[in-house]
Amino acid sequence: MMMMKVFRSPARHGYAVEVSPFIPNRVACAASQHYGLAGCGTLLVLDDTETGVSLVRSWEWSDGLFDVAWSETNEHVLVAGGGDGSLQLWDVANHSAPLRVAKEHTQEVYAVDWNQTRGENLIVSGSWDHTAKVWDPTLSHSLNTLRGHEGVIYSTIWSPHIPGCFASASGDGTLRVWDLKAAACRLAIPAHKAEILSCDWCKYDQHIVATGSVDCSVCVWDLRNARQPVNQLRGHTYAIRRVKFSPFSKTVLASCSYDFTVRFWDYSRNPSLLDTVEHHSEFVCGLDFNLHIPNQVVDCSWDETVKIYTPACLTAAAHSTAP
Repeated sequence: MMMMKVFRSPARHGYAVEVSPFIPNRVACAASQHYGLAGCGTLLVLDDTETGVSLVRSWEWSDGLFDVAWSETNEHVLVAGGGDGSLQLWDVANHSAPLRVAKEHTQEVYAVDWNQTRGENLIVSGSWDHTAKVWDPTLSHSLNTLRGHEGVIYSTIWSPHIPGCFASASGDGTLRVWDLKAAACRLAIPAHKAEILSCDWCKYDQHIVATGSVDCSVCVWDLRNARQPVNQLRGHTYAIRRVKFSPFSKTVLASCSYDFTVRFWDYSRNPSLLDTVEHHSEFVCGLDFNLHIPNQVVDCSWDETVKIYTPACLTAAAHSTAP
């Protein structure tokens, strides 16, 4: 039996979760009223305790919240992206209001990410206004605005390996890799013949990126030879909302979908599907691996729950691949 802990957020539909890079049992969740179509948003900070999942702090925002990222330099600080085109900087330690609000995007901010490479401390945001923006960590103003996508940007993710480099995924069907120094798109891959809702970098290989699309497939790409994917992972029956690489296994990744499932894959294997977890009754939108606790996963859904669990397939895979 898979052990699972559940946090319920009545009338708040989860869009994104991220585990703290500093505190092993701490999770942030960005959620919205009315499925994000109208109403306000809520940012939740939760702690996984022996007795269950407890609420540390929550904040209300005047519009839906669609993504969240923890600071990589301050354990108390996080950034969220809103339906009003804003990024908000929040501090768990104090303040009932955000530390700062930046509103340069003209449409929904659907993606925020805090960069992990040493020597840099930057935030990237992706918006429905077709632009990605890079910010200093105070959100005082954007440092760059990057244009090139011909559709909504759903996902922006820093490379964990290469300073000043991030990937973006868009409704225009392309995966793009951007170089901040040149303020230019270095690579545009026509990755799917449908909208791409998510992308993620492999934590172990700077050349490997995964994309998840409305076409129900996850594609794994080698950026050195992107004419065709390294692997195409099929099994989901509706759009894939988010893909995440494992921080503990080079070839393992997870995907969550509008088909109410979370699936775990090893793209180096055939068949690649390790397991399908069906424990939600609505769209699963948010997904993250815990960096501190091997094989622990957090997800959130429009069914008003955040769930923390360790899939049996990952512990089994870990044992089978152990030296």
